[in-house]
Parts: sequence; C-alpha cells; structure tokens
Amino acid sequence: MSQWLDELQWNEQGLLPAVAQDATSGRVLTVAWMNREALAETARRGEAVYWSRSRGRLWRKGEESGHVQRVVELRLDCDADAILLRVEQAGGIACHTGRERCFFRKLENGRWVATDPVLKDPSLIYAKK
Repeated sequence: MSQWLDELQWNEQGLLPAVAQDATSGRVLTVAWMNREALAETARRGEAVYWSRSRGRLWRKGEESGHVQRVVELRLDCDADAILLRVEQAGGIACHTGRERCFFRKLENGRWVATDPVLKDPSLIYAKK
C-alpha cells in the first residue's frame, strides 16, 4: 500500500521539500517540508499536511487560519526528491502574513520589496477564538 512512498529520496532528516502551486493560476504559493507521514496523510485526506520543523509535528495547512489547501494533484520531480502539490487555496490566502502567497517580495535595486498586498490582517486570521 505504501510502496509509492518507498520510491522517494528522503533527505537525512526524512524530509522532502513540497511546493504548493495554485492549480488554476500556476502561481507558487509556498514551499514547506513533508515527512513520510505528512505525505501519506495528504494523499489520504486530499488536503495539504506538512511537517513543521519549528513545531516539531505535523501541520495541517489551515488548522488555525482556515486557509486549507485542497489537493488537486500530487507530482514527483525527476529525481524523486521534491513534491509538487497543485492546490485550490481556501480563502485565497496561503501566507501567514495574510497574503496570497509566501513569495511576495521581489529584489529591486539591491533590496527586497513587498509587491503583493495583505489581503487580510494576520491578527484577524489568528485571533484567539
């Protein structure tokens, strides 16, 4: 049943980089990490589950914000060491800063400039319920 997981080239920590891409626009939303359990759970649930290195546990995308990523398609790169998740992003916000994507800064004249607007104030997204 998990033979497909055995085909992957996990790094020394048992992780793979996972790129989340909007299935409609093609925009890259975020990059995170997955361990074997996170990838298996993602495939089973149809929603993105990552390994949070800072939390030291599985992180179900949207568990706090409600901004889940419904997985349309999972793809593996040619070296079997990176995963691409084509997703439908709930609420149109993938970044904890309240933006559509985590890649909102662009290098311009030797400095990083924010080019994407905040769609929702993070204090409203992560307000204690």
